[in-house]
Amino acid sequence: MALEEYRKKRNFSSTPEPAGKPGAAAKRAGKPLFFCVQKHLASHLHYDFRLEHKGVLLSWAVPKGPALDPATKRLAMKVEDHPLEYGEFEGVIPEGYGAGIVMLWDRGTWTPESDDVDAALKKGDLKFTLDGYKLKGSWVLVRTGGRYAGARGGGDRSWLLIKHRDEWAGELDITEFASRSVKSEGDFEDILAEDTPAIWKSNRPAKGGDAGAMLATIIERAAKLKAKRTGTTTARATSAKTTKVAKTRRVSSSKAARSSSKKKAT
Repeated sequence: MALEEYRKKRNFSSTPEPAGKPGAAAKRAGKPLFFCVQKHLASHLHYDFRLEHKGVLLSWAVPKGPALDPATKRLAMKVEDHPLEYGEFEGVIPEGYGAGIVMLWDRGTWTPESDDVDAALKKGDLKFTLDGYKLKGSWVLVRTGGRYAGARGGGDRSWLLIKHRDEWAGELDITEFASRSVKSEGDFEDILAEDTPAIWKSNRPAKGGDAGAMLATIIERAAKLKAKRTGTTTARATSAKTTKVAKTRRVSSSKAARSSSKKKAT
């Protein structure tokens, strides 16, 4: 099964990640091929690059994220295939494999620049065109065989993600320039604030280094956002209750006035 490794690594009673439903591929038949990039703060910050192919999302973990500069070659480590439903996932993985915050950083469609994707993957040279919100134009994934500095695992896992020279290429750091979600338009703290920040106090996915410091800041911001929202909700509820009481009093006062007026008239 294509998703056997994906499912083996996860406990779906605790993770909000999709398990993958039968028939998902059939529903996609005839539609343009989907791609997405998920910004993932786990033990380290990285970007998960995913391409739809034969009913699953082929996936690579890109530690530094995509670069629009053709001279910048980004290490991309091949990981297990993911279900198509994962392409819309954004949220908090509280524990276990991949524990962290997942942001849907970019999404769109992709078009292979070769007739046989499987042959290109086997060869280790997959050229394609992206049409996303942030990533566009011609790109290539090239397998390195583990020769690239920083690669772990070697073999077929080590690839490079490279932008081709075209009208969409440039020196702009797209990960810094457009850092927020294309789904919620929020940042990590906004996503975390929708969950329960307390879960990170006892089981933090990033426990040290830059990622740990980043997570500590995100937790603090998320807690403030959650407190602000709670305060706003409480204030609205109090205001609504006060308005209701005042309205009731006005109605009662009005009824009393009419009753008194009738008695005087009598």
